[in-house]
Amino acid sequence: MAKVKYYYDSENLAYTKIKTKKRIKIGYALLFLLASALFGFLVFVLLINTPYFETPKDRLQAREIENLKLQYAILNKRMDEIDDVTEALEDRDNNIYRVYFNKAEIPDSIRKSGFKDIKRYKDLEGYNNSQLVLSTTKRIDQLSKELAIQSKSLDDILKIASTKKNLLAAIPAIQPVRNENLKRMASGFGYRIDPFTKVRKMHNGMDFTANTGSPVYATGDGVIARADNSASGFGNHVVIRHGFGYESLYAHLSKYNCRPGQHVKRGDVIGYVGSTGRSEGPHCHYEVHKDGKVVNPLNFYYGNISAVEYVAISHLANQENQSLD
Repeated sequence: MAKVKYYYDSENLAYTKIKTKKRIKIGYALLFLLASALFGFLVFVLLINTPYFETPKDRLQAREIENLKLQYAILNKRMDEIDDVTEALEDRDNNIYRVYFNKAEIPDSIRKSGFKDIKRYKDLEGYNNSQLVLSTTKRIDQLSKELAIQSKSLDDILKIASTKKNLLAAIPAIQPVRNENLKRMASGFGYRIDPFTKVRKMHNGMDFTANTGSPVYATGDGVIARADNSASGFGNHVVIRHGFGYESLYAHLSKYNCRPGQHVKRGDVIGYVGSTGRSEGPHCHYEVHKDGKVVNPLNFYYGNISAVEYVAISHLANQENQSLD
């Protein structure tokens, strides 16, 4: 029940009831309706802009955005793999191919240089997911540029190589044991744990485990310098003198398939896997020497493995595990 209001009439010395005019009542009613409408509108706007009130179109767009983010994540993962392969190619190009032919290496300042045009990616800015799209686009452009530089470099090397066939044939360029015969690449070049003394020491080659009797191949053209068991620890072993300062050694063989003084071609079978000499099990210990110094054989496997296989075998070879000899 509405309250009744009075005012004091000083002339009549009495309280008189206050009567509200009709137009004021109507004004109050209109003001109340206007305030209610405004409040309802604000509530509606607030609701439709919160995640608790989504239209079917909003949900569809949200799913599409999440799907795009997933696709960009997958794309970036694949680019990581391409990065590994590209870096392996660049490393081999600078440290093997260009060294072979006395060509200066291509510095990273050229290989990894980006694009100087600051307006190149202007159209990709200003969106909710601009950073994701922008970073991915830049990576793709960078990879494309690196691959273009690498392709040009290999074209140059190929032109030089065509005039140096004898050198290319002599370089130890393949694995001594084929992949299909490998159990695993047991130990790589570098400091490893000696299987007998359990002391960390330099391992001058790579160990390829395979079944006894698996073929061992000459890794480059050359002449058999020795095929005997007179060197300490190597057991039955073969040394090939390739020329141009290169020699290769194959140790712990079960038997030979060559003789000293014999000319061999890359891919010829020179012996068979065994465990003679100072050995923990059947494997081929393989070394490469250049100008009388031992070098990492991993840098020479360009003749029969792909870039992806090279990355995989390099990861295994660089693990500091126990050698087999």
